[in-house]
Amino acid sequence: METRFTRGKSAILERSVTRPKTEVSLSAFALLFSEMVQYCQSRVYSVSELQARLADLGQGVGASLLDVLVLREKNGKRETKVLNILLFIKVSVWRALFGKEADKLDGFPAKVTVHWHKGTTLMIKFDEAVIARDKALEGR
Repeated sequence: METRFTRGKSAILERSVTRPKTEVSLSAFALLFSEMVQYCQSRVYSVSELQARLADLGQGVGASLLDVLVLREKNGKRETKVLNILLFIKVSVWRALFGKEADKLDGFPAKVTVHWHKGTTLMIKFDEAVIARDKALEGR
């Protein structure tokens, strides 16, 4: 396999995983996002199909981002305790997505269960009061 070099830089696979965070311009991100949505829109016949395609794309991106963050922040060790997972999301994941740590972790009444579906999955089922509160906030 031939290794490609560009302008004196090493191949991407040879770069350190722990390199510092680099910024992507907002306009480049907006263009990519717009093209992804248009691509999906041109290949579906209903809104539910569009939502499903975008969700599939988002799940792949989110899983890849999570893998990179776990590798960089935790040296590949995944958390198994719910509180530690939530703290990891509050600090590391939130900072990677929004550029700052989340203000606080709200405690919502919920039932958390563990399932096996192509890997371990935590399912969080929120109380009906939480769902109603969220719908009321959407209407504002």
